[in-house]
Amino acid sequence: MFDDERLLWTVRTEAGDVLECTYLVMATGGLSIPQRPQLPGLESFQGRWYHSAQWPKEGVDFTGQRVALIGTGSSGVQMVPVIAEQAARLTVFQRTANFSVPAHNVPFTETALAAAKARYPDRRAMGREAITGQFLNANTKTAAEMTEEEQRAELEYRWRGAGGGFRMLRTFADQMSNLDTNRMVADYARNRIRGVVKDPVKAELLCPKDDLPFGGKRLCVDSHYYETFNREHVDIVDAAAHPIIEATARGVRTDEREHEVDAIVFATGFDAMSGALKAIDIRGARGARLSDKWAHGPTSYLGLGIAGFPNMFVVAGPGSPSVLSNMVHSIETHVDWIARLLQQARAVGVRRIEATQEAEDGWVRRCAEEADKTLYPRANSWYMGANIAGKPRVFMAFVAGVPLYRRIIEDVAARNYQGFEMA
Repeated sequence: MFDDERLLWTVRTEAGDVLECTYLVMATGGLSIPQRPQLPGLESFQGRWYHSAQWPKEGVDFTGQRVALIGTGSSGVQMVPVIAEQAARLTVFQRTANFSVPAHNVPFTETALAAAKARYPDRRAMGREAITGQFLNANTKTAAEMTEEEQRAELEYRWRGAGGGFRMLRTFADQMSNLDTNRMVADYARNRIRGVVKDPVKAELLCPKDDLPFGGKRLCVDSHYYETFNREHVDIVDAAAHPIIEATARGVRTDEREHEVDAIVFATGFDAMSGALKAIDIRGARGARLSDKWAHGPTSYLGLGIAGFPNMFVVAGPGSPSVLSNMVHSIETHVDWIARLLQQARAVGVRRIEATQEAEDGWVRRCAEEADKTLYPRANSWYMGANIAGKPRVFMAFVAGVPLYRRIIEDVAARNYQGFEMA
């Protein structure tokens, strides 16, 4: 809680500790509050259940067990091949198929490690000027600027030869802004899935629908995810057509049947970007609650400050590149920026720093305008809060890239921290 008279924050912990501070920096993380399983009857399940974000430190041995895995986001697609190696039977419950691309992981030799470390300064410099803060060898041409043969070669190169992973998001310069270009990439990925999964029914279930832009949801990166569904003991349930109704003593019941299992794994993700901050009872000037201010979606100025919450700053929060970027780069950028601001404030005797409502409103509009130039808002993703029931549908990140964002906040600092009131 912020004390308007003393200009101090009071912080109370769960353990009962009470601390006071002049400045409050929230480095709570964009993916740190797991989405709790909301499955009726879970308390009656006689087996063990786990959440991918709260995995036992000692690990889990599924040898000989019948396992249900619920959720096919990034965690789910990485867990499926590993669990399938142990389980007697694995049943994957998928509500919505997402795109996943091969990681092409290889052993990291001492020679390769030494070569990478020798180029750290160059790699960091290239990353600073890449849209995601990570150099991914982006194609600078749009699809229309290439022949069909060149387009196909580029797709093949990125799926097979360029190292896989997120490089598929940089196949064409207009991939996330041109629907026709995006469909080309999506169709290519669907054909790759059909070429791997032998059972045509399973293959179609695993192919994302036409209404999901490629990359509109966080792209999954896997090692042999689709190949795993060729194993006889691995099955997939269409949880959109046959919703999960409840957990029973013996397993999981859909509207169609009961699936008897010994263990349930929830890979249901996080209350992304705003969840950790809203989970704390943060009260700013005049007792205003952050949870009330964000009732219709998170707002901020630059993703750094929040109007009505003086002397409080957010690291990699909503309204910044955050989860669409190299998080290490974005965190370092914010920490350095906040540190310089506080050093300057101390030097000139400033005791109160607060984003203005006008500046915050302008930044919220800018973020929305940038997002609307892309295909991201078309997807029901956790970027939009769509994975949490009742959460407002707002695109929460600054999508126009790390280099532009860094120039904007540096310009704000050069203009004596324009948009912040100081006293």
